[in-house]
Amino acid sequence: VARPCHCLSGASIDCMPTSTQAKMVSKRIAQETFDAAVRENIEEFAMGPDEAVKEAVEQFESQGVDLSNIVKTAPKVSADGSQEPTHDILQTLSDLQESVASSRPQEVSAYLTRFCDQCKQDKACRFLAAQKGAYPIIFTAWKLATAGDQGLLLQSLNALSVLTDGQPDLLDTQGLQLLVATLTRNADEADLTCSGIRCVRHACLKHEQNRQDLVKAGVLPLLTGAITHHGHHADVVREACCALRVMTFDDDIRVPFGHAHNHAKMIVQENKGLKVLIEATKAFLDNPGILSELCGTLSRLAIRNEFCQEVVDLGGLSILVSLLADCNDHQMGDQSSVQELVKQVLSTLRAIAGNDDVKDAIVRAGGTESIVAAMTQHLTSPQVCEQSCAALCFLALRKPDNSRIIVEGGGAVAALQAMKAHPQKAGVQKQACMLIRNLVAHSQAFSKPILDLGAEALIMQARSAHRDCEDVAKAALRDLGCHVELRELWTGQRGNLAP
Repeated sequence: VARPCHCLSGASIDCMPTSTQAKMVSKRIAQETFDAAVRENIEEFAMGPDEAVKEAVEQFESQGVDLSNIVKTAPKVSADGSQEPTHDILQTLSDLQESVASSRPQEVSAYLTRFCDQCKQDKACRFLAAQKGAYPIIFTAWKLATAGDQGLLLQSLNALSVLTDGQPDLLDTQGLQLLVATLTRNADEADLTCSGIRCVRHACLKHEQNRQDLVKAGVLPLLTGAITHHGHHADVVREACCALRVMTFDDDIRVPFGHAHNHAKMIVQENKGLKVLIEATKAFLDNPGILSELCGTLSRLAIRNEFCQEVVDLGGLSILVSLLADCNDHQMGDQSSVQELVKQVLSTLRAIAGNDDVKDAIVRAGGTESIVAAMTQHLTSPQVCEQSCAALCFLALRKPDNSRIIVEGGGAVAALQAMKAHPQKAGVQKQACMLIRNLVAHSQAFSKPILDLGAEALIMQARSAHRDCEDVAKAALRDLGCHVELRELWTGQRGNLAP
């Protein structure tokens, strides 16, 4: 039997650029095109369903087609054979639509559960369901549940959450308003609040307009209020933290600029976000996962000088230093969760150290010793090493006394050890170079001891291995007193840049 060949000519194809540098184009096909190829393999070449799907996948992928949004199973015939073959997710959607139209809550509940399970298994199912009108069906089920069926309401929110994951454009104005209203009316219900906030997060990720519309609709006090009201409910706190962070993102490439900074200001100034987060840590001192979420959110909000100081005034600094010390003393969870917490604590210390007064407060609180200890203990983690160097770099900036404390406390030694341990990690190399530069910029006496540790060779190696390190490596070498060629590429005259 001849090998089937499914040519793309005449098929429904979308061309989407995936990498400007590689100048490659990713081709996509419609689900119907793929299903037709599978059906042809079954009917014309007598293949079984699994073999037909495998053959179709190989054929399309060999032509450079991206099948990530394609359901790669053969459509199934209905039990009575009365309908055209269809995919499970579409059959579930059809059954759900019928039960919603007939207002049969028990059936709606069962089909919503099945819909969620199928969508969680494969993102292609979510994509296909969205294409075939899943959102208005779920929205109708959601409205049906608002009459007072809490169980059905939770399932509707779960279905909406799954559907909008990676597809935030689906949420329309009516859905946005109903989402805020649902969160407002069910603020006392932890499960509903958790699921509703997850919908908010999915709707706002990489979607600036949804973010702005939800903020205008009053979602921020609902998020901070959820943390306060359900302060001992780990899932609610985790989801609320994630949603708050998403509100401070500027990740939608479709808009020239977003309101990330304004949203962060509103969270802090109008909703007491810093106080809410710092107070919440006290209920989860033995839960590294939730503490990581809280610290990560704090770092996103420390965007102004006064906010950094407010973290200290509210007792946040003492909590951060204490958490770092506890992690260093092995008093918390498994290694991976501890490393994640250490990374987030360091990131927060780095953020609040943007305030010069807070720099000194961190040093007085023993922060430098804890940071160096964390880097030494977690030397195998490039993320911890990078954040440790970055935090020390901020503490040393314009602060000769802090530089002395860092050097005497082994900070320079630890940074060079990190460079040796992670030569291929540009982030580690860059932050270590910046730290060394800040340590010696106003304290030339430290240059010789640091050079004696082998700093020059490591910095030269980082410079040659990573383009991102070029400028910071030169700056570090210059301030260490090493020979470095600083060329003036352009002198304001006509002509090309220096080669």
